[in-house]
Amino acid sequence: MSQEPPQDGGDPGQQGSQGWTPRDPSAAAPDPDPQHPNGAKDAEGRTKRPKRPKRTGWRRAVPTWRMVLGGVLLLALLLVGGFIAGYQIVDIPAANASATAQSNVYLYADGKTVIARDGEINRENIPLRRIPRTIQHAVLAAEDRDFYSEDAIDIKATLRAGWNTVTGKGRQGGSTITQQYVKNYYLGQEQTVVRKAKEFFISIKLDREQSKDEILEGYLNTSYFGRNAYGIQAASHAYYGKDVEDLDAGEGAYLASLLNAPSSNDVVAHPENRKAILARWDYVLDGMVEHHWLTPDDRDAMTFPVPGKAKPATALSGQRGYIVQAVDHYLAANRILDEKTLATGGYRITTTLQKKKQDALVEAVKDNVLSRTSDERDADRNVRAGGASVDPGTGHVVALYGGVDYTRQFVNNATRRDYQVGSTFKPFVLAAALANGSTTQKDRPITPNTHYDGDNERTVQAATGPTDYSPANEDDVDYGSITVREATDKSVNAVYAQMAQDVGPQEVKDTAVALGIPQDTPDLTASPSIALGPATASVVDMASAYATLADHGEQRPHTLVSRISKNADELDLPKRTTRRAISREAADTTTSVLRSVVDGGTGTAAQSSGRPAAGKTGTAEEDKAAWFAGYTPDLATVIAVMGQDPETGVQKPLYGALGLARMNGGGAPAETWAAYTKAALEGSPVKNFDLQADEGPEEPDPDESGDPDESGDPDDTEEAGGTRKPRGREDTDEPGTADSREERRGTRTRTPDSPSEATRAPQEPRTADPAAAPPRTDGRDRGTDARSPHRPGTEPAHREPAHPEPDRPGAGPPADPHDRDGQDPHGPTRP
Repeated sequence: MSQEPPQDGGDPGQQGSQGWTPRDPSAAAPDPDPQHPNGAKDAEGRTKRPKRPKRTGWRRAVPTWRMVLGGVLLLALLLVGGFIAGYQIVDIPAANASATAQSNVYLYADGKTVIARDGEINRENIPLRRIPRTIQHAVLAAEDRDFYSEDAIDIKATLRAGWNTVTGKGRQGGSTITQQYVKNYYLGQEQTVVRKAKEFFISIKLDREQSKDEILEGYLNTSYFGRNAYGIQAASHAYYGKDVEDLDAGEGAYLASLLNAPSSNDVVAHPENRKAILARWDYVLDGMVEHHWLTPDDRDAMTFPVPGKAKPATALSGQRGYIVQAVDHYLAANRILDEKTLATGGYRITTTLQKKKQDALVEAVKDNVLSRTSDERDADRNVRAGGASVDPGTGHVVALYGGVDYTRQFVNNATRRDYQVGSTFKPFVLAAALANGSTTQKDRPITPNTHYDGDNERTVQAATGPTDYSPANEDDVDYGSITVREATDKSVNAVYAQMAQDVGPQEVKDTAVALGIPQDTPDLTASPSIALGPATASVVDMASAYATLADHGEQRPHTLVSRISKNADELDLPKRTTRRAISREAADTTTSVLRSVVDGGTGTAAQSSGRPAAGKTGTAEEDKAAWFAGYTPDLATVIAVMGQDPETGVQKPLYGALGLARMNGGGAPAETWAAYTKAALEGSPVKNFDLQADEGPEEPDPDESGDPDESGDPDDTEEAGGTRKPRGREDTDEPGTADSREERRGTRTRTPDSPSEATRAPQEPRTADPAAAPPRTDGRDRGTDARSPHRPGTEPAHREPAHPEPDRPGAGPPADPHDRDGQDPHGPTRP
């Protein structure tokens, strides 16, 4: 069987690989690719994509989605990286100086009433527990209602505030309380990007390290409320005059409403803004109701609490500066706080001063001294006054008068120690004699009834014979034989100079120190002249010593501070121990004698106090100061009127001041004392002195009996004798510890606590020339211890010290020791 070959058209070039001819010639060639330049396909048989046409026109400005996504991712990475870097780099800094600066606050004894605030920054930091919850809620309602539930940074609030500002709805704060606290306490108020960035990171860190209560406490203590008040406590006093604990919800809401605009929201300073201020106040209260911090009924019952008027920035004017100065000195002197530590501020100092008594003292000085001055009298420009009042039972200084105004007269007249105390020192001589059982030159015990020679310029007798000291009496009066009581009533210098010699000048000094006069008091020198008061103790020191007599010889160091704290931490105060300075018998006998001074002596003006009183007048040499020191059973007070040139500061005599020829302790000082004591003790029960006094035996007047053997030689103090060691006294360094004379010599009749029984009729003074003494027109301070000037129209006698100290102002050449105004080497004869 034969096979026929396939037919191929006779074209060998068109045959397949097997030599076959394809049925469709087109199947042997590839299809052209329309996207390919030459219409061919990829070598591998895949079709290539055509190129995207280029963007033209406005489309070139629109980013693609890839670009947007990439930008967002890049920004996120930058933000995260920046946050991490910022969190690591920015630390919580130390507080700025202005945020920590505080004033020291000085309070009356009640612990609430403010006397003064020192320092430029009016701030007092207090713990959150002292701020009532209603006040805290008011601040939260005003500034950050979600404070306790939100984070340190409120992004939504920040964005919302920014949006409102941009859209014209007003600038609104987007900061949380945490952010505001960071700005106040750690940074500042400048509006910069750097500050805002720091605020952001510090706020986050602070929120992680401190509790919400701690942050709120810091915010309330650093925020500014206007009226120079930083912190809620200072604001409470600036607007309502009380501690924050005493604010009610309405008052707290008003203070909270001040935070966003302190100055313009002060309704007193800007009454034209009252409508807006009331709207803000309503906003705060409505927020409290919304958060259930205030009931709707309480809200509806509220009326707007109008704050008090703003006080001028005179923090240390009037008496405030003197009080601050005295307290600061007390703290430093007693090593409680030194000056540098106190200057850091923030101390809350409760003084012992009582507002009622302080006001009474200021008013008494004003009525009895300042109101009597006149611009037409040159002498009145030199008038200065000082006063201090001490509670004998506690040693607390309850009132202090330093001068007319601290901003006008800087020197504190209550604490200065440069004016002679004069005859107010004489009771210390008597107390020393009684406490030590001292005797006269003829061994007669010194008692209120002991007779002395009171003649003018009588020479003081020592154990070895006459001394060169012959002090003059006031107005050169001769008193002859006179009892100690009468010599005290009339303030006879001759008697007390001899008594100081009999007791022993060192014993007198020791007794004065034991009673409360500082050991380092200038011119407190152990010499017979010590009796006439050349020492320059301060008014406060004298009040403290007289308080010891009032408390029957029990001495308590005086104090001006009862409590001190900082940031609610109490500081320890030194213990004040009570000790017996002199025996009760000696103290009470001295009091009995000083009662006579008020009842019929130079201090009768003190009777107008309406209280049983004891006291002593005193006048410094050349009438440069006049004193009255006195006490009732429950209050010891000393008043001094001093003369000082306002320009040079030199001490000046007070001749002609207040329209008086002489300035006597029994005049303006005693009258001021009486007015103050009456007002200070008003409403308290009248107390009588409870005295255990030993008057000593009655001694007949040697001038009348003519029998020296009855009571001793009337001139026995002029004879050589000697100061004898008290009989029965043990050797001791403390004055007043010897056995009482009653124990040594048997019981004697005690002086009844009655002015009529205690007062002796004064003996008529003897004088060779009665007309030589200047006339008295006011009846005050008869026989005080200062020398009087000559009558008007004559040159006043100028007496120089016999042996002036080179470091005392105005010291001159030695005078004749027999001059009537001569003195011994240790002090002037003038009291």
